This record gives sequence, structure tokens and C-alpha cells, in this order.
Amino acid sequence: MKYLLINTDIISEGYVILITGLLIVFSALVTLALFFKYGLPVMLYVYKVITKRKDKKISEIKRTADKDFTGEIAAAIGTTVHLYLSDQHDHESAILTIKQVKKSYSPWSSKIYGVQNRL
Repeated sequence: MKYLLINTDIISEGYVILITGLLIVFSALVTLALFFKYGLPVMLYVYKVITKRKDKKISEIKRTADKDFTGEIAAAIGTTVHLYLSDQHDHESAILTIKQVKKSYSPWSSKIYGVQNRL
């Protein structure tokens, strides 16, 4: 009879831990979903009001060209990037060599000393 009481205490404690964990996880997920749904737009609106900046469209941004940048410079930069990226990978052979290593005997790793009762 005593065994049954101990067993039910363990089971009921497990259910309490399970329900608590699930409540924490799902409440965190709901909180994050609400924050991303409603909190971020409010924060972006407040930021826009504080900075008083007008949003720019891509068509409104002026483009400037550098007259000294020629096709030869672009080709040199492209070649350099290509050589750098292709040089990152080592070309190694696919041969795998496995050598067996003999381990020396050590009393520290021996299990027979832990089995014997030396009283």
C-alpha cells in the first residue's frame, strides 16, 4: 500500500511539471506573436514620429556615377573576387587511412578495482 502512494506522488508531480512547462512555452509563444503583430508596428510608428523623417522612395534617391570607375577596374575587381573565392577550398584526396593505436594498460581505467570490496 505504501508503494502505491509513493508512485502516485511521482506521477502527479510529473503532471504538474508537464503542465507548468507547457503553459510557460505556449504563453511565451502567444506573447511573441502578439508583440510581432501589434508591438512592432506601434514601435515603428513612434520611431517615425520621433525622428520626423519622411520616407524616401527608391525613385527619389539621386544616383551619382564615378567617372574614374572604368570597365577595366570592374574586371580586375571581379577577377580578384573570383580567385579569392575559388582559393578558399582545399583540394584533398578522398583516401582515408585508419591506423590502429595500441593503448597501454592503465590502472586508472581498469574497472576491476571498483568491483572488489576491500573492507
